[in-house]
Amino acid sequence: MTEQLTVALSKGRILEQTLPLLRPLGIEPLEDPERSRNLVLPTSHPGVRLIIVRATDVPTYVAHGGADLGVAGKDVLMEQGGHGLYEPVDLGIARCRLMVAGRPGNLPAGQRLRVATKFVNMTRRHFAEQGRQVDLIKLYGSMELAPLVGLADRIVDLVDTGNTLRANGLEPLETIADISARLVVNKASMKLRHRELKPLIGQIAETAGHRDHR
Repeated sequence: MTEQLTVALSKGRILEQTLPLLRPLGIEPLEDPERSRNLVLPTSHPGVRLIIVRATDVPTYVAHGGADLGVAGKDVLMEQGGHGLYEPVDLGIARCRLMVAGRPGNLPAGQRLRVATKFVNMTRRHFAEQGRQVDLIKLYGSMELAPLVGLADRIVDLVDTGNTLRANGLEPLETIADISARLVVNKASMKLRHRELKPLIGQIAETAGHRDHR
């Protein structure tokens, strides 16, 4: 019997928006991923199982062979480098923007910026391209708080509607990247299991395309 293909997903928005793309392919989890305590979930497709991991771990599981393919945000891939992965399809889901934000008004000229973010690599590259040196402060959550208590002058974070920024007296200042979720594939799996993976990738791409144009 052929070994099952393993698909890595993360709970939350990506999971919610990926499952409708898999359903037309006959792939539905047999347990509710949001409620089940199991991290390996069988599906209605006998050749496919799901594993539920942290969003930041999806590329690692796929790159190192813990999963054959997965769905990861472009923000995670850009921050981590996406090494050892094919990225064949932009699924067009979980859309948002990675942005610089802060309080309205300009800072004094020549002042070295303190920037709070969990995206330290992307933030460093962004300001380096502008020829600006910044002091980076790594945070994992509640980014909007940093300027309010004087911890940072700016933040770099994912922005969807911008409501949370406005509620905390902040405004978006620069867009670093437009973000969406991408299908990622293990390079070794693509070679060894090409016959199974290629049609599956094609079907997912087609479903995502139909979904985008509705």
